[in-house]
Amino acid sequence: MNHRPEPFEILPGAATSPVILHVPHSSRVIPASVRRGIRLSDRALDRELDHITDSHTAEIAAAAAAASAVTPWRFVNGLSRLVVDPERFPDEREEMLAVGMGAVYTHSTNRERLRPEGFDSRLLLDRYFHPYAEAMTRAVEDRLQAAGRAVIIDVHSYPTDPLPYELHGEGSRPPICLGTDPFHTPPALLAAAEKAFEGFGGTGLDSPFAGTYVPLKYYGKDDRVGALMVEIRRDAYMSEPGGPAGPGLAVLAAALTELVDAPTT
Repeated sequence: MNHRPEPFEILPGAATSPVILHVPHSSRVIPASVRRGIRLSDRALDRELDHITDSHTAEIAAAAAAASAVTPWRFVNGLSRLVVDPERFPDEREEMLAVGMGAVYTHSTNRERLRPEGFDSRLLLDRYFHPYAEAMTRAVEDRLQAAGRAVIIDVHSYPTDPLPYELHGEGSRPPICLGTDPFHTPPALLAAAEKAFEGFGGTGLDSPFAGTYVPLKYYGKDDRVGALMVEIRRDAYMSEPGGPAGPGLAVLAAALTELVDAPTT
């Protein structure tokens, strides 16, 4: 019997917790039907997955959730971002279209062709992207109804050295980059994150990656939805690219736990 990989998993937390730890880029899983549309050899695809995957971020989120005084909810993507990237806009608003890395990537991190010219992305959007977005919208709605607010904390990582696809790779690359949104990142949430990660070598804002993820239903409309992106420089916790995690993982999980447990979160 063929086992179809789950596109995403929602792991329940405490009924009263407003926090959703969102882990969108931790998986390397690509369904066979999607793999057939990718032009790379198996070896080249493994190398691309090493670079594009936020390895071990699901483990960091899981450890933080397990240690938190009030267990946060977790929304974890079970598929690689090479299937679809759930955090991109699915239309011309997406600036990463300039390098072929919108909601469905047509190019790799090295700007090599990933999918054929004229590839029709609608099937992947309908099968994977839109159901993911709808489920995340429902998850936020559930937190608003149960807790009166929602706090989305994105858990990401990024390489020590910039890759060719990065539009803003010339900026600073601190151990912890905090991505913010002027509407959805309240000062108290940002301050709590800076305090939680202050012992990890320093934090920076919106460089090399900026912004946060909020479902479009709420984006720029409902300030009860708070959001913050935590981007971890990979040399802080793992061997690059795509290697095993080291002792930094436990330290990061403890810092993320502190953020989840902060009174303002």
